[in-house]
Amino acid sequence: MDSRAGGTPDPSEQTLRHLMGEARWSAMLSGAHVRRHPLGSTLLRQGDPGTHVLALLDGVAKVVRRKPDGGLTLLAFRGPGEVLGEVAVLDGIVRMADVEAIGQCTVAVVSSAEFLRFVAEQQLYPVIVRYALGRLRESDIARGGGDVVARLAAVLVFLAELSGGAPGAGAPAEVSLALTREELAQYLRVSRNTISADLAALGPMGVECGRRRIVVGDLPALRNVAAPTVLRD
Repeated sequence: MDSRAGGTPDPSEQTLRHLMGEARWSAMLSGAHVRRHPLGSTLLRQGDPGTHVLALLDGVAKVVRRKPDGGLTLLAFRGPGEVLGEVAVLDGIVRMADVEAIGQCTVAVVSSAEFLRFVAEQQLYPVIVRYALGRLRESDIARGGGDVVARLAAVLVFLAELSGGAPGAGAPAEVSLALTREELAQYLRVSRNTISADLAALGPMGVECGRRRIVVGDLPALRNVAAPTVLRD
């Protein structure tokens, strides 16, 4: 696995774009309709039929399942190079979760018929299985225990990098994420009080927390805290 300085991995390593290769990714998106979603908008809705998939070109989204009692469970985060909504298309079932933008997102819309045709023609089913396993591994690592402050810092670094916060010309000085303490607590399988305390501990690293928004202001400092933790293997 290639890693960046400080021990955090390159977020692009396990994306479908990376696994299928640039040529096939570009071919899949040729002729696709591109649309943009502002922070906080819903990209896909739980219970809707799988009429299309979304290829995430830039930005970050969260996958949230709505329970019968009205509660919400944050399942995963998705970034550039990933495909959203493919399970409902491949299985022919309704969507099992909402997908919401936690930053500004740009997506390419590929119809279910075109996606299925392309997967079959390019013999991509083994690649999609590998992609799915990688996402399960990512979830297990995030919830795998250990120092919560380091794991929280690693998640925020991961999301900030997916949002374009990596060093370089044109990179934003700070990254705003539409996330709540409750969602981070669910993702890391700790209490809300623990997340609140640990977000406060990360304050000197430029982390600010509002009611439904978390701002990452000093990514290099946060990487140092996240160094013992990786989110992809």
